[in-house]
Amino acid sequence: MAGRVTPRSNRAKSPSQARPKSPTKARGGQNPSHGAVPKSQQVPNGRSSGSAKKEVDGQGSKKACSPPARRLRSCASPPRNPEGNTRGRHAKNARKNNKCYSPDGAESPVEKRTEKSPSKSDCVGAPVDKVLQSTLDNLKIKKIEQSNSASIINDVVRKIIKHMRQTDPFRDVEELRTGSYYENVKISEPDEFDVMLAVPVDRAEIQNFDEDGAFYTVALKRGACKNALHDFLQPDGTISADKMLTEFRRKVKQAVRSFSEVVVERKKKGCPAVTLQIKSDGLEIGLDVVLSLKVHTSWPQFTRDGFKIDAWLGTKVKREFKFLPFYLVPKYEGKGNEEREGICAKDAWRISFSHIEKGILKNHGQSKTCCESHGTQCCRKPCLKLLKHLLHLLKQKHPKELSKFCSYLAKTTLLHACSSRVRDSDWELARLSDCFQQLLEDFVGHLRSGELYNFFIPTQNLLGFNCDKKSRDFLAGRIEDEWNNGFPIFRDRSQFT
Repeated sequence: MAGRVTPRSNRAKSPSQARPKSPTKARGGQNPSHGAVPKSQQVPNGRSSGSAKKEVDGQGSKKACSPPARRLRSCASPPRNPEGNTRGRHAKNARKNNKCYSPDGAESPVEKRTEKSPSKSDCVGAPVDKVLQSTLDNLKIKKIEQSNSASIINDVVRKIIKHMRQTDPFRDVEELRTGSYYENVKISEPDEFDVMLAVPVDRAEIQNFDEDGAFYTVALKRGACKNALHDFLQPDGTISADKMLTEFRRKVKQAVRSFSEVVVERKKKGCPAVTLQIKSDGLEIGLDVVLSLKVHTSWPQFTRDGFKIDAWLGTKVKREFKFLPFYLVPKYEGKGNEEREGICAKDAWRISFSHIEKGILKNHGQSKTCCESHGTQCCRKPCLKLLKHLLHLLKQKHPKELSKFCSYLAKTTLLHACSSRVRDSDWELARLSDCFQQLLEDFVGHLRSGELYNFFIPTQNLLGFNCDKKSRDFLAGRIEDEWNNGFPIFRDRSQFT
């Protein structure tokens, strides 16, 4: 996205224009923080008020006007006194009167429209901090609800695993808890859970199925001992994801028959999970039981240039993660019967690093004590919660236009942001508004460019398959509107008091 317009005049800059270089930029590593600019005045992709005035008056030069179609605006900081300072009697009186103004001393575009200066609570920048914090408070899950939901889920999962382990081919199945609940980024209610049931695969031969490096075929190497997976082998020796998922689904149905409150949803195209809807004690909970293969071998070549956490979490942590196995789930894109080299798409497996994502989010700080009870608190997870919640509400409001966008895009955006802004000081909790602004800028930038690459597989563009330009621009525009207007979608949900 286009950068900030720098006024040509040598007059003193207002706080919204003055952006001193941050220590991280001076050291040549990371994206600069917003320096001395008050966080209540910062907005994604904002411009100096001087530039805004040029556009309002129609006098801006062509050089200074090469922005994208939409821009985010802010209510500026206290007006200057005649000497151009932002301190002193004039500024103090302006703050006291809570005026929304242009830092140039010119009449604000907001004032032109309303014909009077709005109160401080009407300015976009001023209440943003309070809106965001109030929203986060409302997104917290109550411990009693969390305990009740977890108890119900544990009972169902134990029953499924016990039934699975009685017979082949899932006798050696292993449980892996994944998803937002176990990453501590679940929002609102504990009503969705993900549990991965993994079948260990020894001496597996993995071959990429597509050019992006996200989908693979799995075959048993020669000399592998006979096991239950032979029942799912294709004529070419590969394990059929479709056949194995069908048998897995049948086993799950058998396991939950004794639960009258559990309903198995219909199979969804390309979905690797068996989705259960559980109604118990007034709670409605969704549980995705995901089939997977656990492969304990070197990570695929496509991951070589991804997973850039060296400067963030350290090379030692990265090495430890890469010694862990990876997982393959029976998921495909497009038409299931579409063949490549004689193999149908529905028989391929998609690689999953959900266990690595869980490990990163639970230990996300550059400092080992980040977000511990006696450590420094950061806003990485709060920013992710806010972005997920914003996307969720926008999808509810515009279901037709935004049906293809999922919360995984928000998580991937955060992972990329953390790998570029690596210091804990870049994510101080006191700078929540600034950090969320920057994360929104990142996300909108990905939407506008149409490029958001898998954090582990830099050749896979997550926005390249289902998300067309029209829907991407629509979502980017709605996010910009929300920021510019102080997040009315959060206020409308009675989350701001």
